[in-house]
Amino acid sequence: MERSLSVSMGGGFDDTSKFDDDGRPKRTGTVLTTSAHIITAVIGSGVLSLAWATAQLGWIAGPVALVAFSVITWFTSLLLADCYRAPDGSRNYTYMDAVRSHLGGMKVQLCGIAQYSNLVGITIGYAITTSISMVAIKRSNCFHKHGHAAGCHESNNPFIIIFGIFQIILSQIPNFHKLSFLSLIAAVMSFAYSFIGLGLSIAKIANDGVNGDTSLTGTRIEKELSGTDKMWNTFSALGDIAFAYAFSTVLIEIQDTLKSHPRENQYMKRASCIGISVSTIFYMLCGLIGYAAFGNKAPGNFLTGFGFYEPFWLVDFANVCIVVHLVGAYQVFCQPIFAFVEGWSKQKWPESKFITREYMINLSPLGLFPFSFYRLVWRTAYVIFTTILAMLFPFFNDFVGLLGAASFWPLTVYFPIQMYIAQAKIPKYSFTWIWLKILSLVCLIISLLAAAGSVQGLIKSLQKFQLFKSES
Repeated sequence: MERSLSVSMGGGFDDTSKFDDDGRPKRTGTVLTTSAHIITAVIGSGVLSLAWATAQLGWIAGPVALVAFSVITWFTSLLLADCYRAPDGSRNYTYMDAVRSHLGGMKVQLCGIAQYSNLVGITIGYAITTSISMVAIKRSNCFHKHGHAAGCHESNNPFIIIFGIFQIILSQIPNFHKLSFLSLIAAVMSFAYSFIGLGLSIAKIANDGVNGDTSLTGTRIEKELSGTDKMWNTFSALGDIAFAYAFSTVLIEIQDTLKSHPRENQYMKRASCIGISVSTIFYMLCGLIGYAAFGNKAPGNFLTGFGFYEPFWLVDFANVCIVVHLVGAYQVFCQPIFAFVEGWSKQKWPESKFITREYMINLSPLGLFPFSFYRLVWRTAYVIFTTILAMLFPFFNDFVGLLGAASFWPLTVYFPIQMYIAQAKIPKYSFTWIWLKILSLVCLIISLLAAAGSVQGLIKSLQKFQLFKSES
């Protein structure tokens, strides 16, 4: 599709330098901005829970699992990057578009169910996780003032509402192309709190030495931990690690921000390598050093679970960084949902001015900003919906863990491999075909085990469930 001139709302003309070959606004993304998107999507507050995951697996299986998931994610992200362009050379704007152009059939619907249910779950989980960090700031100050034995309980719900108000405002950012500045800020914040958590762990080791309660196989079976509990915790730990690396749900959408020259897949492969490498280094450091500092009693998150109490101001600052990061990460994961619904609405009701009309507003120094009443209403409704669910079910992180385990195999492994086989026309039962299928099968088994662990955790949470009860 070619576009020579475009009439703007102000009556002027835009030349073709402002548009890509398909008539859409020209993309300006670089390796730097794309790497920031990936780091923002990959490194969440879960990086600080990896000490707990390592404690369940031990000194051998813990590092092996971290490296294995990293390599698998990196490898399949390379395959997925090559699927951005359809066989006819046209762009795939979303993950579902890529599956449609390379595989087609029912697999498109299955991909959509896996992708968007996972994205919705992540956004709800981020609302809860952010509120936990906000509460941790108040509790940290309370402990500092009244002592570590003080109750210092706070409800998460007011903070979930505050988070929702911020997201209503930020959700008016029209698309990924306008999100680069937020991802850069969020990526910096993820570095900040990861370094703080790492530094506090190192300081604890320097002061107290390596915790003696560590082992090659992790937590020990004893009176307080049965063999069955050990098994479920091990599966849950695998789910945590798998979920931590699962950014494939937004990979195609991130790649669609890249400028077209050189080819997008070249930039994306470099950005994926940078983003996953940086993430893996942090994961290894935080997981292993955190385990060395806390041993088998490592808290789920040692910045919000109070593995550290002092210096309280540094713990507070780290939690502020977590909040800022997740505010940006929420947008990275909900933008594909917004784009899907809005694209479907425009196709369904192309004559509706409420849905299709946009107004250009000059927001100096940001420049022209597209505004739509439909976008305002629908996105606000979505944020309110996720906020209410986060308040209704404060244990929703268990659902997110289940969604992460369930989506890791189809979105990070199965579809990239199947699309690569179709694109490269790999012969059935050839050596490459066989080992790719074996990799997919192994990852399916791991995902099922991780999902089982998440279901067991969900059952435990339901047993203690009280409606709208959300206290830390």
